[in-house]
Amino acid sequence: MRADRLLSLLLLLQNRGRMTAPELAAALEVSVRTVYRDVEALGAAGVPVTADRGPAGGYRLMDGYRTRLTGLTGDEATSLFLAGAPGPARDLGLGAFLTTAQLKLRAALPAGAAGRAARVQERFHLDTPAWFRDADPVPHLAAIARAVWEQRTVRARYRRWSGTDAHREVRPLGLVLKGGIWYLVATAGADPAPRTYRVSRFLDAEVTDEVFDRPAGFALAAHWEESARRLADRLHQDTARLRISPRGRGLLPMLFGAAGTRALADAGPPGPDGWTEVELSVETEAVAVGDLLRLGAEAEVLAPAALRRAVAGAVVALARRYGTSGEVHSPPGTDRPGERGVAS
Repeated sequence: MRADRLLSLLLLLQNRGRMTAPELAAALEVSVRTVYRDVEALGAAGVPVTADRGPAGGYRLMDGYRTRLTGLTGDEATSLFLAGAPGPARDLGLGAFLTTAQLKLRAALPAGAAGRAARVQERFHLDTPAWFRDADPVPHLAAIARAVWEQRTVRARYRRWSGTDAHREVRPLGLVLKGGIWYLVATAGADPAPRTYRVSRFLDAEVTDEVFDRPAGFALAAHWEESARRLADRLHQDTARLRISPRGRGLLPMLFGAAGTRALADAGPPGPDGWTEVELSVETEAVAVGDLLRLGAEAEVLAPAALRRAVAGAVVALARRYGTSGEVHSPPGTDRPGERGVAS
Protein backbone atom coordinates (compact mmCIF):
# COMPACT_ATOMS: atom_id res chain seq x y z
CA MET A 1 0.00 0.00 0.00
CA ARG A 2 1.18 3.54 -0.75
CA ALA A 3 0.79 4.72 2.86
CA ASP A 4 3.16 1.96 4.03
CA ARG A 5 5.64 2.90 1.30
CA LEU A 6 5.55 6.60 2.24
CA LEU A 7 6.23 5.68 5.86
CA SER A 8 9.11 3.42 4.79
CA LEU A 9 10.58 6.25 2.68
CA LEU A 10 10.34 8.65 5.63
CA LEU A 11 12.00 6.16 7.98
CA LEU A 12 14.76 5.42 5.45
CA LEU A 13 15.67 9.10 5.30
CA GLN A 14 15.51 9.38 9.08
CA ASN A 15 17.71 6.32 9.68
CA ARG A 16 20.22 6.65 6.85
CA GLY A 17 20.37 10.38 6.19
CA ARG A 18 20.85 11.63 2.64
CA MET A 19 19.86 9.09 -0.05
CA THR A 20 19.61 9.44 -3.82
CA ALA A 21 16.44 8.63 -5.73
CA PRO A 22 17.98 5.42 -7.22
CA GLU A 23 19.05 4.30 -3.72
CA LEU A 24 15.53 4.88 -2.39
CA ALA A 25 14.02 3.10 -5.39
CA ALA A 26 16.23 0.06 -4.79
CA ALA A 27 15.41 -0.03 -1.06
CA LEU A 28 11.67 0.30 -1.66
CA GLU A 29 11.65 -1.93 -4.77
CA VAL A 30 9.90 0.71 -6.90
CA SER A 31 10.85 2.86 -9.87
CA VAL A 32 12.76 6.16 -9.58
CA ARG A 33 9.70 7.94 -10.97
CA THR A 34 7.62 6.51 -8.09
CA VAL A 35 10.19 7.87 -5.62
CA TYR A 36 9.81 11.35 -7.13
CA ARG A 37 6.02 11.18 -6.70
CA ASP A 38 6.30 9.85 -3.13
CA VAL A 39 8.73 12.61 -2.12
CA GLU A 40 6.28 15.20 -3.46
CA ALA A 41 3.50 13.52 -1.46
CA LEU A 42 5.57 13.68 1.74
CA GLY A 43 6.23 17.37 1.15
CA ALA A 44 2.53 18.02 0.58
CA ALA A 45 1.84 16.26 3.89
CA GLY A 46 4.16 18.66 5.73
CA VAL A 47 7.25 16.49 6.00
CA PRO A 48 10.32 18.72 5.40
CA VAL A 49 12.19 16.75 2.71
CA THR A 50 15.09 18.68 1.17
CA ALA A 51 16.56 17.91 -2.27
CA ASP A 52 20.30 18.59 -2.63
CA ARG A 53 21.62 18.79 -6.17
CA GLY A 54 25.03 17.83 -7.50
CA PRO A 55 27.21 14.68 -7.40
CA ALA A 56 26.86 14.41 -3.61
CA GLY A 57 23.19 15.31 -3.67
CA GLY A 58 20.06 13.42 -2.81
CA TYR A 59 17.07 13.66 -0.53
CA ARG A 60 17.31 14.28 3.21
CA LEU A 61 15.13 15.43 6.06
CA MET A 62 15.53 18.98 7.39
CA ASP A 63 18.07 19.06 10.21
CA GLY A 64 16.46 18.31 13.55
CA TYR A 65 13.31 16.72 12.13
CA ARG A 66 12.42 13.29 13.51
CA THR A 67 9.15 11.41 13.37
CA ARG A 68 7.88 9.43 16.32
CA LEU A 69 5.47 7.45 14.15
CA THR A 70 7.13 4.14 15.03
CA GLY A 71 4.31 1.95 16.36
CA LEU A 72 4.58 -1.61 15.04
CA THR A 73 1.60 -3.34 13.45
CA GLY A 74 0.87 -6.96 14.34
CA ASP A 75 2.38 -8.32 11.12
CA GLU A 76 5.49 -6.16 11.55
CA ALA A 77 6.00 -7.32 15.14
CA THR A 78 5.57 -10.95 14.05
CA SER A 79 8.09 -10.48 11.24
CA LEU A 80 10.80 -9.33 13.69
CA PHE A 81 11.12 -12.93 14.89
CA LEU A 82 12.41 -13.69 11.37
CA ALA A 83 14.76 -10.72 11.23
CA GLY A 84 17.81 -12.96 10.86
CA ALA A 85 16.31 -14.92 7.99
CA PRO A 86 14.99 -12.60 5.25
CA GLY A 87 14.52 -15.45 2.76
CA PRO A 88 12.08 -17.40 4.96
CA ALA A 89 10.32 -14.14 5.83
CA ARG A 90 9.71 -13.59 2.11
CA ASP A 91 8.48 -17.20 1.76
CA LEU A 92 5.88 -16.54 4.44
CA GLY A 93 4.77 -13.30 2.80
CA LEU A 94 6.31 -11.14 5.54
CA GLY A 95 9.24 -9.62 3.63
CA ALA A 96 7.77 -6.12 3.31
CA PHE A 97 6.56 -6.18 6.92
CA LEU A 98 10.04 -7.18 8.08
CA THR A 99 11.67 -4.26 6.26
CA THR A 100 9.20 -1.74 7.68
CA ALA A 101 9.44 -3.17 11.20
CA GLN A 102 13.23 -2.94 11.19
CA LEU A 103 13.08 0.66 10.01
CA LYS A 104 10.58 1.56 12.73
CA LEU A 105 12.64 -0.14 15.39
CA ARG A 106 15.83 1.66 14.36
CA ALA A 107 13.99 4.98 14.25
CA ALA A 108 12.86 4.50 17.85
CA LEU A 109 16.33 3.58 19.17
CA PRO A 110 18.76 6.10 20.67
CA ALA A 111 21.61 7.11 18.35
CA GLY A 112 24.17 4.75 19.91
CA ALA A 113 21.89 1.73 19.93
CA ALA A 114 20.72 2.45 16.39
CA GLY A 115 24.34 2.52 15.20
CA ARG A 116 25.03 -0.80 16.89
CA ALA A 117 21.93 -2.34 15.28
CA ALA A 118 23.10 -1.11 11.88
CA ARG A 119 26.55 -2.67 12.41
CA VAL A 120 25.00 -6.00 13.37
CA GLN A 121 22.91 -5.99 10.20
CA GLU A 122 25.96 -5.08 8.09
CA ARG A 123 28.23 -7.75 9.60
CA PHE A 124 26.05 -10.79 10.32
CA HIS A 125 23.83 -12.67 7.89
CA LEU A 126 22.00 -15.99 8.26
CA ASP A 127 21.72 -18.13 5.12
CA THR A 128 19.60 -21.15 6.06
CA PRO A 129 19.65 -23.42 2.96
CA ALA A 130 22.40 -26.01 2.55
CA TRP A 131 25.13 -25.53 -0.05
CA PHE A 132 24.62 -26.60 -3.66
CA ARG A 133 20.93 -27.36 -3.32
CA ASP A 134 18.12 -25.37 -4.85
CA ALA A 135 15.36 -24.36 -2.46
CA ASP A 136 12.14 -26.39 -2.61
CA PRO A 137 9.31 -24.68 -4.49
CA VAL A 138 6.66 -23.92 -1.84
CA PRO A 139 3.73 -22.26 -3.66
CA HIS A 140 1.29 -23.13 -0.86
CA LEU A 141 3.46 -22.02 2.07
CA ALA A 142 1.75 -18.66 2.62
CA ALA A 143 -1.70 -20.29 2.68
CA ILE A 144 -0.54 -22.98 5.08
CA ALA A 145 1.09 -20.35 7.29
CA ARG A 146 -2.21 -18.47 7.43
CA ALA A 147 -3.99 -21.68 8.42
CA VAL A 148 -1.41 -22.24 11.18
CA TRP A 149 -1.96 -18.73 12.50
CA GLU A 150 -5.77 -18.85 12.32
CA GLN A 151 -6.06 -22.50 13.51
CA ARG A 152 -8.02 -23.55 10.43
CA THR A 153 -8.05 -26.96 8.82
CA VAL A 154 -6.55 -27.44 5.37
CA ARG A 155 -7.87 -29.73 2.63
CA ALA A 156 -4.83 -30.81 0.68
CA ARG A 157 -3.49 -33.13 -1.97
CA TYR A 158 -0.12 -34.44 -0.85
CA ARG A 159 2.58 -36.30 -2.81
CA ARG A 160 3.86 -39.25 -0.76
CA TRP A 161 7.49 -40.37 -0.82
CA SER A 162 6.32 -43.36 -2.88
CA GLY A 163 5.18 -40.98 -5.63
CA THR A 164 1.45 -41.56 -5.13
CA ASP A 165 -0.96 -38.78 -4.16
CA ALA A 166 -3.13 -38.71 -1.06
CA HIS A 167 -6.00 -36.43 -0.07
CA ARG A 168 -5.73 -35.16 3.49
CA GLU A 169 -7.60 -32.84 5.79
CA VAL A 170 -4.99 -31.66 8.25
CA ARG A 171 -4.99 -29.50 11.35
CA PRO A 172 -1.77 -27.46 11.07
CA LEU A 173 0.04 -26.89 14.36
CA GLY A 174 3.27 -25.25 13.23
CA LEU A 175 5.88 -24.71 10.54
CA VAL A 176 9.56 -25.62 10.88
CA LEU A 177 12.45 -24.54 8.64
CA LYS A 178 15.16 -27.22 8.72
CA GLY A 179 18.23 -26.96 6.50
CA GLY A 180 16.39 -24.64 4.11
CA ILE A 181 13.40 -27.01 3.82
CA TRP A 182 9.95 -26.15 5.18
CA TYR A 183 8.02 -28.78 7.16
CA LEU A 184 4.48 -28.70 8.50
CA VAL A 185 3.63 -30.36 11.80
CA ALA A 186 -0.06 -31.27 11.81
CA THR A 187 -2.63 -33.80 12.93
CA ALA A 188 -4.99 -35.55 10.53
CA GLY A 189 -8.12 -37.64 10.82
CA ALA A 190 -8.83 -39.31 14.16
CA ASP A 191 -5.14 -39.71 14.99
CA PRO A 192 -4.18 -37.19 17.71
CA ALA A 193 -0.44 -37.73 17.18
CA PRO A 194 1.24 -34.91 15.21
CA ARG A 195 2.87 -35.92 11.94
CA THR A 196 5.41 -34.13 9.76
CA TYR A 197 4.77 -33.13 6.13
CA ARG A 198 7.23 -31.61 3.69
CA VAL A 199 5.58 -28.41 2.46
CA SER A 200 6.95 -28.70 -1.08
CA ARG A 201 4.98 -31.95 -1.48
CA PHE A 202 1.62 -30.19 -1.10
CA LEU A 203 0.11 -30.11 -4.59
CA ASP A 204 -3.05 -28.29 -3.46
CA ALA A 205 -3.92 -26.58 -0.18
CA GLU A 206 -7.34 -25.09 0.53
CA VAL A 207 -7.77 -23.26 3.83
CA THR A 208 -11.26 -23.99 5.16
CA ASP A 209 -13.50 -22.03 7.51
CA GLU A 210 -13.35 -24.82 10.10
CA VAL A 211 -11.50 -23.77 13.24
CA PHE A 212 -9.89 -26.46 15.41
CA ASP A 213 -8.53 -26.53 18.96
CA ARG A 214 -4.81 -27.02 19.42
CA PRO A 215 -3.78 -30.00 21.58
CA ALA A 216 -3.40 -28.96 25.21
CA GLY A 217 0.23 -28.48 26.17
CA PHE A 218 1.60 -28.84 22.62
CA ALA A 219 4.91 -26.98 22.19
CA LEU A 220 6.28 -26.91 18.64
CA ALA A 221 9.98 -26.55 19.51
CA ALA A 222 9.90 -29.35 22.10
CA HIS A 223 7.95 -31.63 19.76
CA TRP A 224 10.37 -31.03 16.89
CA GLU A 225 13.44 -31.65 19.05
CA GLU A 226 12.02 -34.93 20.34
CA SER A 227 10.94 -36.02 16.84
CA ALA A 228 14.39 -35.26 15.42
CA ARG A 229 16.04 -37.26 18.21
CA ARG A 230 13.75 -40.25 17.62
CA LEU A 231 14.40 -40.11 13.88
CA ALA A 232 18.17 -40.05 14.40
CA ASP A 233 17.98 -42.99 16.81
CA ARG A 234 15.83 -44.96 14.40
CA LEU A 235 18.01 -44.26 11.37
CA HIS A 236 21.45 -44.77 12.91
CA GLN A 237 21.02 -48.23 14.42
CA ASP A 238 24.11 -49.87 12.91
CA THR A 239 27.84 -49.23 13.25
CA ALA A 240 30.43 -49.63 10.52
CA ARG A 241 34.14 -50.04 11.21
CA LEU A 242 36.15 -48.19 8.60
CA ARG A 243 39.76 -47.60 7.71
CA ILE A 244 40.15 -44.07 6.35
CA SER A 245 42.97 -42.12 4.73
CA PRO A 246 44.26 -38.74 5.93
CA ARG A 247 42.03 -37.10 3.32
CA GLY A 248 39.15 -39.30 4.47
CA ARG A 249 39.50 -37.86 7.96
CA GLY A 250 38.70 -34.44 6.55
CA LEU A 251 35.78 -35.75 4.50
CA LEU A 252 34.12 -37.67 7.32
CA PRO A 253 32.56 -34.73 9.21
CA MET A 254 31.71 -32.97 5.93
CA LEU A 255 29.79 -35.96 4.57
CA PHE A 256 28.38 -37.46 7.78
CA GLY A 257 27.91 -34.42 10.02
CA ALA A 258 27.73 -35.06 13.75
CA ALA A 259 28.14 -38.84 13.29
CA GLY A 260 31.41 -38.28 11.42
CA THR A 261 32.66 -35.83 14.04
CA ARG A 262 31.92 -38.33 16.85
CA ALA A 263 33.67 -41.10 14.92
CA LEU A 264 36.84 -39.03 14.65
CA ALA A 265 36.70 -37.96 18.29
CA ASP A 266 36.55 -41.60 19.44
CA ALA A 267 39.19 -42.86 17.00
CA GLY A 268 42.69 -43.85 17.98
CA PRO A 269 45.88 -42.44 16.45
CA PRO A 270 46.69 -43.06 12.76
CA GLY A 271 48.78 -46.10 11.87
CA PRO A 272 52.26 -45.99 10.29
CA ASP A 273 50.66 -45.52 6.86
CA GLY A 274 48.60 -42.53 8.06
CA TRP A 275 45.29 -44.39 7.88
CA THR A 276 42.93 -44.47 10.87
CA GLU A 277 40.32 -46.96 12.05
CA VAL A 278 36.99 -45.42 13.08
CA GLU A 279 33.55 -46.65 14.08
CA LEU A 280 30.78 -44.74 12.29
CA SER A 281 27.03 -44.83 13.01
CA VAL A 282 25.20 -45.66 9.79
CA GLU A 283 21.66 -46.25 8.60
CA THR A 284 20.34 -49.44 7.03
CA GLU A 285 22.67 -51.37 4.74
CA ALA A 286 21.00 -50.12 1.57
CA VAL A 287 21.42 -46.49 2.63
CA ALA A 288 24.88 -47.01 4.16
CA VAL A 289 26.30 -48.37 0.90
CA GLY A 290 25.44 -45.19 -0.98
CA ASP A 291 26.68 -42.99 1.86
CA LEU A 292 30.01 -44.80 2.21
CA LEU A 293 30.64 -44.75 -1.54
CA ARG A 294 30.85 -40.96 -1.28
CA LEU A 295 34.18 -41.47 0.48
CA GLY A 296 35.48 -43.15 -2.67
CA ALA A 297 38.96 -44.68 -2.39
CA GLU A 298 39.63 -42.76 0.84
CA ALA A 299 37.93 -45.44 2.96
CA GLU A 300 37.74 -49.22 3.32
CA VAL A 301 34.88 -50.97 5.11
CA LEU A 302 36.26 -53.52 7.56
CA ALA A 303 33.06 -54.63 9.28
CA PRO A 304 30.37 -55.80 9.38
CA ALA A 305 31.15 -58.39 6.74
CA ALA A 306 27.76 -58.05 5.04
CA LEU A 307 28.25 -54.31 4.58
CA ARG A 308 31.78 -54.83 3.25
CA ARG A 309 30.44 -57.31 0.67
CA ALA A 310 27.63 -54.94 -0.28
CA VAL A 311 30.03 -52.03 -0.85
CA ALA A 312 32.43 -54.23 -2.83
CA GLY A 313 29.53 -55.50 -4.95
CA ALA A 314 28.44 -51.94 -5.68
CA VAL A 315 31.98 -51.01 -6.75
CA VAL A 316 32.17 -54.01 -9.08
CA ALA A 317 28.75 -53.16 -10.56
CA LEU A 318 29.89 -49.58 -11.18
CA ALA A 319 33.05 -50.80 -12.90
CA ARG A 320 31.01 -53.03 -15.17
CA ARG A 321 28.59 -50.24 -15.90
CA TYR A 322 31.40 -47.96 -17.04
CA GLY A 323 33.21 -50.70 -18.96
CA THR A 324 36.45 -50.48 -16.96
CA SER A 325 39.12 -52.85 -18.26
CA GLY A 326 41.24 -55.04 -16.03
CA GLU A 327 40.61 -58.22 -14.12
CA VAL A 328 37.68 -58.28 -11.71
CA HIS A 329 38.22 -59.52 -8.17
CA SER A 330 34.65 -59.91 -7.00
CA PRO A 331 33.66 -60.07 -3.34
CA PRO A 332 33.33 -63.56 -1.84
CA GLY A 333 30.40 -65.47 -3.25
CA THR A 334 30.17 -63.38 -6.43
CA ASP A 335 33.25 -64.58 -8.40
CA ARG A 336 32.59 -65.05 -12.10
CA PRO A 337 35.70 -66.11 -14.06
CA GLY A 338 36.45 -64.22 -17.19
CA GLU A 339 34.57 -61.02 -16.29
CA ARG A 340 36.44 -57.76 -16.67
CA GLY A 341 36.31 -54.89 -14.16
CA VAL A 342 38.25 -53.40 -11.26
CA ALA A 343 39.65 -54.86 -8.07
CA SER A 344 37.33 -54.71 -5.07
